[in-house]
Amino acid sequence: MASSKDLPPWDIPFFPNIFVKNQFCTKPQKPPETTDLTGKVAVITGANTGLGFEASKQMLSLNLSHLVIAVRSREKGEAAAAKLRNKHPGATIEVMLLDMSSYDSIQGFVHRIDNQLSRLDIAILNAGVMKLNYSTVPNTGHEEMIQINYLSTALLAILLLPILKSKSPAGGPGRLTIVNAALALTVPLPTTNGHKSLLAALDDPKGFVNYSDKQYNLSKVLGHMFAYKLIDYVSADDVIVNLVCPGFVKGTELSREVNILVKPIMATFAGIAARSLSDGASTYLDAALVKGKESHGSFIMSWKISPYNSFLYTPEGRDAAERLWRETMDELDPAGVSGILESMKKL
Repeated sequence: MASSKDLPPWDIPFFPNIFVKNQFCTKPQKPPETTDLTGKVAVITGANTGLGFEASKQMLSLNLSHLVIAVRSREKGEAAAAKLRNKHPGATIEVMLLDMSSYDSIQGFVHRIDNQLSRLDIAILNAGVMKLNYSTVPNTGHEEMIQINYLSTALLAILLLPILKSKSPAGGPGRLTIVNAALALTVPLPTTNGHKSLLAALDDPKGFVNYSDKQYNLSKVLGHMFAYKLIDYVSADDVIVNLVCPGFVKGTELSREVNILVKPIMATFAGIAARSLSDGASTYLDAALVKGKESHGSFIMSWKISPYNSFLYTPEGRDAAERLWRETMDELDPAGVSGILESMKKL
């Protein structure tokens, strides 16, 4: 099976063609009945609610031995863990704090994972935000969706790579699945728009539009560009990295900041078109447990390896991915990401 990089680009529009096919014409796929996670250890970020919590339930039902819930609020994390422990008393379920708006918190979290876990098989990076109004992260100055959905997620992914490589037992690579969105397919090629860098252009409040238009989608297409480059450094024999879109799902808190006047409209539309939490979370398990090395660096949508955003199949798009990669490395290098990637490349 071909990877996203090897597939032909999309030749149909997202709306309505791809959206309708995804939401109405695709049959959900569950992991094989023989799937058994006994002895395995997984980390899921943003797992106290919504898709992250549902994915936790599904993995524990497959006999996952040890689950780490990574959350920003200790209280909410412990409440979620208590529910999971009640149904799965034989599993070890622990809560670790992680603030995706803070590079220090991300590095501290990874340090705890490395020190406290003797094994790590699976990491699902599910945490993300959708903001209605422009806001920046004070410590970095970046627009909040670009910071959390892209830059912080990229940092966490890179920092986890050597742990997944070294602490996933022999016999199979570690698994790193990053939650993405099909809305990334709607975004035109990002440009500097007169700024010194792509990131500076994306941070510009003058160019900000609310999530219903472009900014959230932009934060997700950066993930396509990141994955496109990351596989130059990471072998599928060490860690299988992929992106997954859960589809349009009802019952999540991603749109919790939506205008009160818009919420009833969205709720009605969700009732017609949205997947259940169970079906949405099953895409996570498919990407992290079922898909193999053929999915390395790929974008998985509706349980199928799919093309990236079409601009990545053009010279201009590949140049933009190279530029974003350099800017991302410059941003994250205080955490040692370049050294980590070079070491992964040599393994």
